Amino acid sequence: MRITVLGKSPAWQDRDGACSGYLVEEDATRVLLDCGNGVFAKLRRFVDFDDVDAVVISHLHADHFLDLVPYAYALTYAPRRRSARPRLYAPPGARGCFRRVTGAWGSEDLIDKAFDVCEYDPDETLALGSLRVRFHPVVHFIPAWAIEFSSTITTGRFTFGADSAPSDDLVGFAEGADLLMLEATLPQPERSGARGHLTPSEAGDHAARAKVGRLVITHFPDDLDTQWVMTEAARTFGDTVSVAREGAVYTV
Repeated sequence: MRITVLGKSPAWQDRDGACSGYLVEEDATRVLLDCGNGVFAKLRRFVDFDDVDAVVISHLHADHFLDLVPYAYALTYAPRRRSARPRLYAPPGARGCFRRVTGAWGSEDLIDKAFDVCEYDPDETLALGSLRVRFHPVVHFIPAWAIEFSSTITTGRFTFGADSAPSDDLVGFAEGADLLMLEATLPQPERSGARGHLTPSEAGDHAARAKVGRLVITHFPDDLDTQWVMTEAARTFGDTVSVAREGAVYTV
């Protein structure tokens, strides 16, 4: 299984960067995990957008799905013939959300027509070629799901934590993963109100308790010093930590 970072920014993009987006490939299967602002252009560096089999969205915040709009325009108007619409697996309630967004300029069915849209049941496992995809709810400001990719060819497991407050359930879901990718949006916990994100040290602690093979920190702004992010996460993880960079490739 091969995971390529297309975008690692939080809700605001890094300079020349993109928000949440990862290309997961195994054998002949290509899956786009999240499609936030700027991700569609980055995707095209690595694969033809027509060759993506499925898109999986973790939750319905703009920085995780907004580039479905340019992707849909490309699928609809690019001067070529495509064999089939890619599947779009999105959270419950996604169709209404997409229609409200694109309906603002009179194109309510833009995404519906471009993709084969399916609102996934988070309790079910998706079969995408040789990949199996599982979901687990995490604590965020809206319903959100951590996502696990496993293989029918190898024993590899890749877990993506999505956006989440500290969570023992997330630790349990990620337990024993070969590669865990966790957000660390904040340098310190939210000052007031409900929590919805992790700090680097909290991410490292989660990975240590889950006993994962490797930890990659993502979804943090370029305003934060990368070395500080790695040091903070490594301190609680107890081992070397990587930070996501656009174009970085991880093999499981």
